[in-house]
Amino acid sequence: MNETAPPRDSGMTGPPPLVPLATLIGREIRSENLSLPVVRYGHAALAKRGEDLFLVKTDCQRIPGNPSSPFSVFAIFDGHNGVSAAVFTRENLLEHVMSAIPQGIGREEWLQALPRALVAGEVSGTTATFVMVDEWTVTVASVGDSRCILDSQDGEVSLLTVDHRLEENEEERRRVTASGGDMGRLNLCGGQEVGPLRCWPGGLCLSRSIGDMDVGEFIVPVPHVKQIKLSNAGGRLIIASDGIWDTLSSEMAAKSCRGLPAELAAKLVVKEAMRMSGLKDDTTCLVVDIIPADHSVMQPALKKPQNKLRSLLFGKGSQNSLNKMTKMSSVGAVVELFEEGSAMLAERQAHVALPDIQEIDPLHKEIPPFKSKPSLP
Repeated sequence: MNETAPPRDSGMTGPPPLVPLATLIGREIRSENLSLPVVRYGHAALAKRGEDLFLVKTDCQRIPGNPSSPFSVFAIFDGHNGVSAAVFTRENLLEHVMSAIPQGIGREEWLQALPRALVAGEVSGTTATFVMVDEWTVTVASVGDSRCILDSQDGEVSLLTVDHRLEENEEERRRVTASGGDMGRLNLCGGQEVGPLRCWPGGLCLSRSIGDMDVGEFIVPVPHVKQIKLSNAGGRLIIASDGIWDTLSSEMAAKSCRGLPAELAAKLVVKEAMRMSGLKDDTTCLVVDIIPADHSVMQPALKKPQNKLRSLLFGKGSQNSLNKMTKMSSVGAVVELFEEGSAMLAERQAHVALPDIQEIDPLHKEIPPFKSKPSLP
C-alpha cells in the first residue's frame, strides 16, 4: 500500500480551528470565577458572663431561590443586663434589613440600597456590629463598641466602625448633652468618682445601643454605616467584641494573626488578649478573609515604611488615622462607597435623599461640665 506523504507547509495559514460552544462557555465561567473572591472565616470566643453572641451565614441570597446571587453575613452582638436582646437581634436583624430593600432590582442597585436600608433601620435589641459581604463589597453597620477593622494587603489597618463610648467619643457627648442627657461617673462615698463616663438615667457608658428602654431617649439605636469596595488583592476583616478591644489596639490585633488561616487567626487574637489581661469580659472574635480565588490563605501583609514626619505630627495611636478609610494602597484602590454616622434619623434620611447637600450638624455647642451622680449607698 502506498502512503501519501503529508503536504508541506506552504506558509499559508488556514482558518483557526473551531472550538465547541461548551468549551467556550466553560472557559468564560472559569475566568469569571477566578475574578470573584473566596470568603473564609474563623471564630473563637471565651465567656465570662455569657452575653456575647455571633452570627455567621454564608448562604444568603439577594434573590430568594437564586444561588447565583450569594452574599455572606457576619455579626457580633455584645449584650448587657441579660442576653435576651442579643438573641432577639441575632434572629431578626437580617430579615429586617432585607425587608427594607426593594425587590426585583439588579445587583448594583441592591448594593446601593443596602447601606440606606441599614441607615433607616429601627430594630429593638442590643449592641451590634453587622457585616455583609457581597463579592468585593463590604458593608458594615454598628452601634455600641464592638469593632470591625480591615487589614489590607499593604499592612494598612483601617477602622470600619465608630466606637460609641461616651468616654472616648466627643461628638456623641455633644449630641447627648444637647439632647438634655445628664452625664457623669459613679460616685463612691466621700465623693470619689470611679469608672467610665455614663449617661443617666440608666448609667449606660454607651451612647448608642439597640434596646435599653430604661435609659431614656438619649441612647439611640441608629447605626454608623460604612460601605467599601476592596481591590482584587482582597483583605482581612477582624470583627470582635470589646473584650478584645479593651486590651488590644487595632494594629496589635491585626499583627498578631497575619499570615495565618482565618480559623487559627481568630483563636490567636483571643489568645493574645487573654495573655495580656486575662478574662475580664466576654471575648468574641470573627476573622473573615476575602481573598482571590487562586489564594488558599490570606497572604502576609507587606507593611509600608512608616512616615516618621507623620508619626511626629499625629502619633501612632491617632484616632483620626484609624477612622479614616485608606483610599489607595500599594496593591490597588480601596474605595469608600458610602458612610453615614448621624444619630438623627430625619437628618440621615434627608442626607440620603439629597446626597449633594452637605449635612449640617446643629449639635456643636459648648458642653457643660459633667454632673456627678449621687453617692452609691
